[in-house]
Parts: sequence; C-alpha cells; structure tokens
Amino acid sequence: MLLNSLFFIFAFLPVVLFLYYVLPAGGRNLFLLAASLVFYAWGDPVYLILLIFSTVFHYVMGQQIGREVQEKRRRKLDLLFAAGVDVFLLCFFKYFGPAAELLGSLLHTQLPVRELALPIGLSFYTFKNMSYLFDIYYGRTDAEKNFTDFAAYGVFFPVMTAGPIVRYEDVKRQIKKRRVNALQLGYGARRFILGLAKKVLLADTLASLYGEISAGAGDISVLTAWIGMFAFTMEIYFDFSGYSDMAIGISRMLGFTVKENFDYPYTSKSITEFWRRWHISLGSWFRDYIYIPLGGNRAGIGKHIRNILIVWCLTGMWHGASLNFPVWGLYYGILLIGEKYFLGSRLKKLPGWISGAYTMLFVMVGWMLFSHESLGDAGIYLKRLAGIGAAGFADGMALYYLKTNLLIFLFCIPACRPGFFRWVESRLHDSAVGSALLYGALFLLSTASLVFSSYHPFLYLRF
Repeated sequence: MLLNSLFFIFAFLPVVLFLYYVLPAGGRNLFLLAASLVFYAWGDPVYLILLIFSTVFHYVMGQQIGREVQEKRRRKLDLLFAAGVDVFLLCFFKYFGPAAELLGSLLHTQLPVRELALPIGLSFYTFKNMSYLFDIYYGRTDAEKNFTDFAAYGVFFPVMTAGPIVRYEDVKRQIKKRRVNALQLGYGARRFILGLAKKVLLADTLASLYGEISAGAGDISVLTAWIGMFAFTMEIYFDFSGYSDMAIGISRMLGFTVKENFDYPYTSKSITEFWRRWHISLGSWFRDYIYIPLGGNRAGIGKHIRNILIVWCLTGMWHGASLNFPVWGLYYGILLIGEKYFLGSRLKKLPGWISGAYTMLFVMVGWMLFSHESLGDAGIYLKRLAGIGAAGFADGMALYYLKTNLLIFLFCIPACRPGFFRWVESRLHDSAVGSALLYGALFLLSTASLVFSSYHPFLYLRF
C-alpha cells in the first residue's frame, strides 16, 4: 500500500484514525502494530515474513546487548553479529542479482540466477532497527522490554517504506505516552495534504517531462538537456520531501512528532550545507554510526579523507546496486573533501548568489549520475549538457518544453525556499476559513490528479 494511493487516502487512513482515536490509550500500540502489518502486507505480502523477522530479531538482540553491560567483549560480538545479519540481508536482496549478472559478463556466460525483487522499505526499516541496537550499545538508550511497544516502533507504517529513518531514542517517550487531539490532527492533516500536493501536482508532472527528455537523450539539444536536468532536480525534491511531509503528517495525526528530513536544501551555499539539509535522517545515520566511529576528522588528514570516501561510497551503495550509485556517492565525497581542504573559506567570501549557483550546478550534475541506470547513459546525458553530440544549442522541442512547463518551473523556484511558505502562513495565520479553503483545494486537485493522471510511484520506494 502506498501513501499516495486512493485506497490509502479514502479507506485505510480514515479507518485507522477512527479506530485509533476511539481505542483506549493502552491498546493503541497493539493496534498500530496490527495496522502497520496490514499496510505492509497489502503491498508486499511475500516479504511480510522478512519484516516480522527483522522486528523480532532486533528486539531479541536489543535485550541481549542491553543485559551485557559488564561483558564488553560479548556485547561487542553480539552487536557485530546483528549488524552482520542486517548487512547480509541488505546485500542479498539488493546486490545478489546484479553481482551474478556482473560475474556472468566477466565469464562470458549467463548464470541461471533469478534476480530477487527488493522488499519494500528494506533499507529504511533495517537502518532504523540497526540504529536502535547501536544506541543501546553506546548507552544512549535502554533496551525496550515490552515487545508490543518495540514492534509498534519497528513497523510504524508512515515511515516504514521511505523514511524518515526514525531513531528509537527520539520517540521512546512518545511510544509510552503521547497526546492525540484536534490540534495534532489538524496540523498532521495539513502537512499530509501539502506533501500529497508536492508529489502529485509538482513531482509527477516533472517526472513525465524528464522521462520524455531522458528517453531521447541521444538526440536532444543543449537547452533540452538543461531543461530535463532542472526538471529532475525539482522532481526528486518535491517527490521525496513530499513523502516525508506525508509521513510526518500521518505520524502527527497519530500523536508522534517525527524530526524533519529536509530543510530547504536548494537554498544551500555549499555542498557541505546541502548535505546537512537533504535527507537529514540518512546523513545523520552515516555520521553517527559510521563516520564518527571510524574517527571522523580527528585522525589526521589522510584518515579523514579515507573516512569521507568510505561513508560516501556506502551512502551511494545504500541507494542501489548499479555502478552509478557508488560513483554518485564518491562524486559527493570528492566535492566535500575539496570544500573541506580547499574551497571552504573561499566560498564563504563569495556573494550568496554565486555560492548558491555553484552549489546548485554540482547538485544538478550529481542528479544526472543518480537518475540514470547506467554510467553509459549518464555519460551521454552529461555530454549533451556540454554540447557534445547535441542537436544544436536549442530547437523547437526545447521551446515547446519551456512554453508548456514555464508556469510550473516558475512556481518550483520559490516553492523550494522557506520564504514562500512563511508568506503563505502569514496570510492564513488568522484565517481558519482561508486555511481550510487552501488545503481543501489542494486536496481536491491532488486527488483529482490521482484519478485522471498516470501513476508515478515515489522515487525512494526503490531503495
């Protein structure tokens, strides 16, 4: 089941909210657990057993690690064992098929191996559960003794399939006791509608445009290539931040306050700042559980550079098995090293519009590595951007794309900035009627678009 499906919006979510609110507080976690399992089974029944295994496994290992406070060696071995199981499952489902295909190509044969479908949300709920064990090991939280409470956290449906990656220590008090009231419900509903509108009205429209342009990348003009790159840059932001808004909104309706996952990343003045604002929960996960344990920036320049490259190679591999993802990760690792040791102080001295343009240029080029399934396809597209092999600088198709999408392009730019939403909120601050009309209109337009437009899944569901 998907958050942007009509069945979820008009059937599953209303029923879950109604039953959740009428139940006594003591039964809500058990109900959340059951609802989350139904949610997952609806979309991926085959791998429900994997989700249940992951939940039970991390609960048991959490109890084990939590008891071994005085047995440091055994405690560490148990953590390594649990992490090894998690890494094995991730690698088996994400990399087994591509690895077999690569081996076959090296041996000039086709191995009789069936590629496995990736379980929905595997990367997200695995990292979430791993963070729970790491936090117990480092003494940041205690092991949860109540299985129902832990399982409600482990399979919490709003964030299960595409994040944010919620840490147990951030919500443990809310799991035990939380407020559910009209204010929470109202804020959550508005946040959900905003995310739905981002996804359906903006991201899906841009997805159709980029899909059409990238499919014909072998014979496009320079301007068309740049239009496509801009379209995907906006698409992935509104798609992924839209999902996060919807997940945060549903969580708030259920009484949970989930940390923000985006902080207007396209306003950044450096690549370093961009990654503090983009997919915050994943970036902080790698920082706290990989980068800092490796030594961070405290081990000398050589090891610091090594640590950055390791983290960003792993970040790329987390996204997928094809070669473009680790290359995309290393691309950012090199940029971050460059800013740390060469450009950092110089960037701060530049006018904001220049440093902002620098950041967006490299971010957009990075998205071209990210969006293509092979480095060859990415290379072709990057050549067209530079005018190599392009069908001229501009053509009739480029002008057509500009003409038909100019309004959405002009809207996307301010919608990526906090000032736009602050302006809207200031106008609606004292007007309940105005707020209701605005969000009601967004909801109607979004659901109408779901009915009459072609379906576009969330981009991050494939990770």
